[in-house]
Amino acid sequence: MTDQPRRVLVTGAAGRLGRAVLDLLAARGVPATALDLRDPGGLPADRVVTADAGDTAAVREALDGVDAVVHLAAIPAPSLGTPEEVFCGNTRATFVVLEEAGASGVRRAVIASSFSVLGLPWASTLRHPAYVPVDESLPLQNEDPYGLSKQVDEATAEMMARRYGMSVAALRFPLLGGPGDKFDKAVARYAEDPGSGAKELWTYLDTRDAASACWLGVTRPFDGYHAVFVTAPTTLASHPTEELVERFHPGSERRAPMPGRSAPVDLGVAERLLGFSARHPYPVAVPDEREAEAS
Repeated sequence: MTDQPRRVLVTGAAGRLGRAVLDLLAARGVPATALDLRDPGGLPADRVVTADAGDTAAVREALDGVDAVVHLAAIPAPSLGTPEEVFCGNTRATFVVLEEAGASGVRRAVIASSFSVLGLPWASTLRHPAYVPVDESLPLQNEDPYGLSKQVDEATAEMMARRYGMSVAALRFPLLGGPGDKFDKAVARYAEDPGSGAKELWTYLDTRDAASACWLGVTRPFDGYHAVFVTAPTTLASHPTEELVERFHPGSERRAPMPGRSAPVDLGVAERLLGFSARHPYPVAVPDEREAEAS
């Protein structure tokens, strides 16, 4: 069961995921308003607003006629600005977009959170999750401005759900991309040095699946605020997951089996709340397969 919106505002619309969301909306015949710092041209949206997502007046203008929001605009790494720019820019944009959306009557929203909210990917040393598979209740260990911005974004979304009676999903995205893209490099790197993926728990998600998760976040019926891990069910590593966890996160409590190359992430909330499952797995050759191909 879904409730199709009449018009969706997509922030960060010129980014890789933003474009994928716009493509999906266009394919489903849903009008979109695109908001981004720049208009590269060719965006599949009938309205384009060129502005910062933290600009209150611009966001208010962009929300005209909108009944659902997909908020993706952010500085996506702590290395892409000063700590103040990353943290303050990201958290301001999320607050402004959700505050203006709620005040205008919007009751469905998705925000892009990140696997980085856990505090693992950008930590100065290898930190270990308290337990695996990780889930939405895992204690956070942030020490960087980007991960902290996502932690605050999630708190903002939870507050807005109470403040305005909104239904908000904070989607915790891992590495996004596709074949011939970041995934090829990650697979090669993890095969040569499995420890290089330990901070991300070797997780990934095809951008097309990420866009589908955004769609489900604004169409599936649910109430209130929810953080949701959305990842592919397998990893980009060719080694068995339990071997990787034992080697690189030996102190993490094991709460469930992780057979084969299963992602060490509990995807139950994504399945139950959104009906989400990834449909574009990346083909990773495991050692036995590589040996067979070489013989």
